[in-house]
Amino acid sequence: QVQLAESGGGLVQAGDSLSLTCVTSERTSNAYTVGWFRQAPGKEREFVAALWRNTGYTYYSDSVKGRFTISRDNAKNTVYLQMNALKPEDTAVYYCAGGGQLILSSIRTASAYNTWGPGTQVTVSS
Repeated sequence: QVQLAESGGGLVQAGDSLSLTCVTSERTSNAYTVGWFRQAPGKEREFVAALWRNTGYTYYSDSVKGRFTISRDNAKNTVYLQMNALKPEDTAVYYCAGGGQLILSSIRTASAYNTWGPGTQVTVSS
């Protein structure tokens, strides 16, 4: 029933920063987990970052760790993805995903999430 909507994508140069926003349509339960995934043309959807339930614990893929930061503003029902030091290989459609019945071991697995936003395009030129 929860709907997600991403925004903030755009065209930037390598080394630049960009911030993505994911807004939920309603307040979610304390068990609701929100993650970011991305998919480049011809490639499978891959995990980027996630917030485990409402605990504040964060998880990142090795490719973005140290460059990207996931955060939330509960008052605004919003999750953010701050992306720094962007690289051309970061180019992809970025999706916000959510689910209320995940187990921790599946937090990096796209199929574990049951709600997805429409995606926002991020393009990084070299």
